Amino acid sequence: MGKSFDFTLIWVYLPKLLSFLHVTLFIVVASVAFGILIGLVAALPRLYKIPILNRIVVIYISYTRGTPILIQLFLVYYGLPELLKAVHIDVTDVQPLVFVVITYALHFAAYFSEIVRAAVNAVDRGQAEAGYSIGMGNYDVLTRIVLPQAWKVALPNVANLIIGTLKDTSLAYTLGVMDVVGRAEMLGTTYHFLEIWIALSIIYYTIVLIFEYTYRRVERSLSKYEKHVAAIN
Repeated sequence: MGKSFDFTLIWVYLPKLLSFLHVTLFIVVASVAFGILIGLVAALPRLYKIPILNRIVVIYISYTRGTPILIQLFLVYYGLPELLKAVHIDVTDVQPLVFVVITYALHFAAYFSEIVRAAVNAVDRGQAEAGYSIGMGNYDVLTRIVLPQAWKVALPNVANLIIGTLKDTSLAYTLGVMDVVGRAEMLGTTYHFLEIWIALSIIYYTIVLIFEYTYRRVERSLSKYEKHVAAIN
């Protein structure tokens, strides 16, 4: 049983949890950065219908979206060292944080690749054909015509995916990573569980609000830029 609720302890625990916030933010930033790179690569076989690679990516995306992130964490943490051991690579001294970032990056990439594919397919095909008609190659058409327009379509979904990744990192402590949730688990030995988890919820909610505010600013900036370009044309 926990001790009697003490509202003032929420503000006592907040700085203790915030001292480990950098670990949580590092997981999110690293996972998103690597996830974007992996996701872009994974989207290409889907967009260009590359036979074997397309099927592999479909299975990867389906499996990632169909299994809980907690199971994926344990599979990577326990399974990856076994796979690498088969090729005589020892990773027993690697910190759990590395496996956490790998897991979340792969998880993010699966969803991000589908967002990219849907956004690219949403761009009017006639614009790509116009690019080809003036001698542009596949790379130029993709980077100069398709992706700039697809980015606006993808932006809201990417923002939601980043927020989801932030919330999913609350499971990183299960591998022994000392982030804000891991610290909360340790502080739980004081038996003031409710105060600790309220403090933790305030931290997560504040980060989400800051991110949503930033996203809205970016979205408004893009809209103003498009209106300015339209006025010039």
